[in-house]
Amino acid sequence: MSTDADHGQHHDHPEFSELSPMDARVRALETLLTEKGLVDPAALDAVVERYETEVGPHNGAQVVARAWADPAYREWLLKDATAAIASLGHVGRQGEHMVAVENTPERHNMVVCTLCSCYPWPVLGLPPVWYKAPAYRSKAVIDPRGVLADFGVTLPDDTEIKVWDSTAEVRYLVIPRRPEGTEDLTVDELAALVTRDSMIGTGLARSPERVTP
Repeated sequence: MSTDADHGQHHDHPEFSELSPMDARVRALETLLTEKGLVDPAALDAVVERYETEVGPHNGAQVVARAWADPAYREWLLKDATAAIASLGHVGRQGEHMVAVENTPERHNMVVCTLCSCYPWPVLGLPPVWYKAPAYRSKAVIDPRGVLADFGVTLPDDTEIKVWDSTAEVRYLVIPRRPEGTEDLTVDELAALVTRDSMIGTGLARSPERVTP
């Protein structure tokens, strides 16, 4: 395992699904403000929906699919992810300083934020609860293979696992390996194979036969 600690489809994993103290306080505050009529739940739902449908993982999937299909874009993405992602219109807070890392047969990348929950919202939407959980944030660094096993991912023993630690200055996007048998797919069809977890590194891209037409 190699860890970069100096310079991550929804799964139900109880170990990683606990609320952090901050999340619990936010939930309590939201409930209190709603009960007092100071916050409109519909407005909150609209914000959440925007990040789930407009500013969500499908944006990152478009980036990955473009990189799979266009070698020149892939090189640009690996060289200057912030600019390459912005060229597709995916910009905003939490996405100002992006770095793309590519999975290969020799190396699998995984992203964590050990200090809090830094996460690239413009390309991945809202962070899942497990990403913010202390259990994930600690175990991803000390036992990444164990974390991958929790998510149902098994890699060859000789595949290096590199863990990238997101910060307020840098956030990472994993480019998962392109599934076999996808040579004739369009960019949109390729994007349908890209999952949120595969762009964090806790999952793999779907195979074509797993996608319902």
